[in-house]
Amino acid sequence: MSMPITFAAPHSFLGARAQDRGAAFCIAGVPLDIGTTNRAGARDGPRAIRAAARMLTDGRHPVSGADPAALDLSDLGEFDIALGDIVKSLAMIEEQATGLSHLLALGGEHGITLALLRALTKRLGAPVGLLHIDAHLDTSKDNFGQAFAHGAVFWHAITEGLVDPRRMVQIGIRAPAWPEMFEWTRGKGVTILSAQDVHQSSIASVIAEARAVLGAGPCYLSFDIDGLDPAFAPGTGTPEIGGLASWQAQAILRGMAGVDFCGADIVEVAPAHDVAEITALAAATIAWEYLCLFASGK
Repeated sequence: MSMPITFAAPHSFLGARAQDRGAAFCIAGVPLDIGTTNRAGARDGPRAIRAAARMLTDGRHPVSGADPAALDLSDLGEFDIALGDIVKSLAMIEEQATGLSHLLALGGEHGITLALLRALTKRLGAPVGLLHIDAHLDTSKDNFGQAFAHGAVFWHAITEGLVDPRRMVQIGIRAPAWPEMFEWTRGKGVTILSAQDVHQSSIASVIAEARAVLGAGPCYLSFDIDGLDPAFAPGTGTPEIGGLASWQAQAILRGMAGVDFCGADIVEVAPAHDVAEITALAAATIAWEYLCLFASGK
């Protein structure tokens, strides 16, 4: 089978055709990072993830045989944002995401998820279940005095009714947080599996619990790259030690086959802080694994 050499692969994600909003699956970069609370630089994440994805163009999935490049896939390029204005940027992102059949967004900071969920639930007419992999709860009502900073995204998503917290599971949590945040989050019905929970358990049991929480309805995946340990993803704004290994995250995602995912994002890749492209490659591979859930292995 003829295929491009990896270093000569097209610059779109997996070589997807460009600018077709009618495709079954759309990729879009969302280069917003003005709501980050530590190191900036995630605005360059989409470009780095696309570049690293060239490593994934020379074969099929090693387990399922799936070929995501064979999907009806389009790369829309970068969404427009408003320079220096979080609220206006979120409105613009929501508008650009509206009407897409299935969007996989490459961030950008985690705050973009709020706009993407607003667009998705507007289309579905109901809240979604949420698989959230992260070091941080992101359920702060007032993140350093900024209501729409990246650490407040799921406080808004829950209070706006965009996600059903009883069908929301957070995996990899380990960052310092006020006890009131844990109390509020669990009080809403969210299931929290810390990084220690994952390390001290089996991947099979983590997958089983996550699937039980998500249930049978429409779901969304939000994958913050800092859910991985900095050994596997140093290129991020708020690294936290003790995180998931890349194989653990990969295995968890592979275990989600059959879950009714309707959209996803991979966020917080900051390539200026990366080493040898390993963070960007991890993010690109997670995006690839996600698309493999929908691709045929035949």
